[in-house]
Amino acid sequence: MPELLSRRAALRGLGAAGLLAALAGCGVPAAYVPEDRRQAPDRSDRDRALAFSNWPLYIDTDDEDEESRPTLEAFTRKTGIRVRYTEEINDNDEFFGKVSPALMNRQATGHDLVVVSDWMAARFVHLGWAQKMDRSAQSNVAEYLDPQLRSPAFDEGRLYTVPWQSGITGIAYNRRALGREIKSVKDLWHPDLAGKVTLFSGLDESFSLLMQGNGTDVTRWAESDFHRMCDQVENMVRKKHVRRFTGNDYTSDLGKGDVLACQAYSGDAIQLRADNPDIEFVVPEEGGELWAESLLVPNLARHKANAEALVDHYYDPEVAAELAAAVNYVCPVPAAREVLAASPDKETAQLAENPLVFPDDAMRRRLAVARDISSAERPALAKRWNAIVGL
Repeated sequence: MPELLSRRAALRGLGAAGLLAALAGCGVPAAYVPEDRRQAPDRSDRDRALAFSNWPLYIDTDDEDEESRPTLEAFTRKTGIRVRYTEEINDNDEFFGKVSPALMNRQATGHDLVVVSDWMAARFVHLGWAQKMDRSAQSNVAEYLDPQLRSPAFDEGRLYTVPWQSGITGIAYNRRALGREIKSVKDLWHPDLAGKVTLFSGLDESFSLLMQGNGTDVTRWAESDFHRMCDQVENMVRKKHVRRFTGNDYTSDLGKGDVLACQAYSGDAIQLRADNPDIEFVVPEEGGELWAESLLVPNLARHKANAEALVDHYYDPEVAAELAAAVNYVCPVPAAREVLAASPDKETAQLAENPLVFPDDAMRRRLAVARDISSAERPALAKRWNAIVGL
């Protein structure tokens, strides 16, 4: 089985992003850009184009031509706006490091629209590096955005960001090889899994689910909750219970049988299960993390209105359904469910009933959007976590 590409890249130490976030937290004025200095003259009317950067394998493609992206092409036919689409975001910190010199120096990046994980989007918002979108021009977003994703702590009311896709952090395991069910985060620490468990190496990717296993309300966790979780993980590392910490390579470990249980993402689990029906994905009884990767318009973008039009295009339920059928993550447009359910293709219609693509009420009650790590907290918390992980 080929290695799957995870949508949430692992955090590799503090890096440039952590340094800038720490500087902003200390009140260094060079990083922050006030609201009235974020816009450039918009060329959208006279230049019907935009530059859109995304992660690899994170959009629909034509079965006969992998270079063809039907939903983008439909947007161009409808509006006349050409989209220069690049798959250049392979790691949140790496991309941040690429664009931060320009943004810090109040220069254009050449990007009109980008997709980053919400914990990274929080940094853009806190630094004043994302422009407020014109919701009056985005009727689909206003009507169809998933209510559970409408107001994260870092961007109340979703003024600066809009989810591209969403997902769930839970536990994947090999039911046949393990010989029992996993229902709780605490089940990961059972002696029969010694040396057969992996956790995410990224701080932002891993902490919420592990805290939830301790009964923590991750919407308002405290540093004491974080250190309690770290003490627990540190103990398991010392006992060699945790095989290793991973990025997206956890999928190959589980697929090959090198591990029996691991932290996992819902979208990856759907693909894994298609290749191996013994793989199960569970949202633990204590709860799971609902996360998003979001679209934002960087400062000084030259085609802001065109970018906003493309965002709204993807919130048309018909378009959202087409994208959801291709990528299999949690769709941020619940109304797309009815579109998929009506599909004459049996496999496509079945996606409408998959709670990992369209969470039902019972599933939603077990999901939480975690409070993000503040710039003031990040240096100390990253240092503690990275010491455990070995970064």
